[in-house]
Amino acid sequence: MYFIALVAPKEINDDMLKWKQFMKERFECAVALRSPAHITLIPPFWMDEHLEQDIEKAMHSFSKHQDPFDIRLENFGAFKPRVIYVDVVLSAKLTDLHAQFQEHMMETGLFPINMDPRPYHPHVTIATRDLNKKAFNEAWNIFQEKKYEASWVTRGISLLRHDQKKWEVIFTSQFR
Repeated sequence: MYFIALVAPKEINDDMLKWKQFMKERFECAVALRSPAHITLIPPFWMDEHLEQDIEKAMHSFSKHQDPFDIRLENFGAFKPRVIYVDVVLSAKLTDLHAQFQEHMMETGLFPINMDPRPYHPHVTIATRDLNKKAFNEAWNIFQEKKYEASWVTRGISLLRHDQKKWEVIFTSQFR
């Protein structure tokens, strides 16, 4: 299983790790701990390993024409009743990158990825599907008033593969 994302740098991942660890200790939800802090561009999909080089080439052919740009994080949000996340400030650059990258990957016709019909809502997850509905309300009461701001310059797109325990970055295609 794979997915493609903008992976946050270590400093921001460390912040997210603190909140993910808090969620594990307080609410026994640990699924979000299985991946680095990231903004999803292509959600998880199944793909044969022999296509890894092809997908890396497709990612590179797109990335080499992209410029680095700022990603801003601000406060928290939720997809009730299961997900709590750090909110990403939506920018034209991020929205365009997402749409153009999805289109580029679909045009190849090589990979088993589908366009997500929902509006793009970038976020960095700190608690997800293993947060039960009862605990969600208590956790959301903690995070909805919490303030957080951070930013980073994103310089590439990463391919992550699940190793049966966690998600690992296996390739990053750098922007120009």
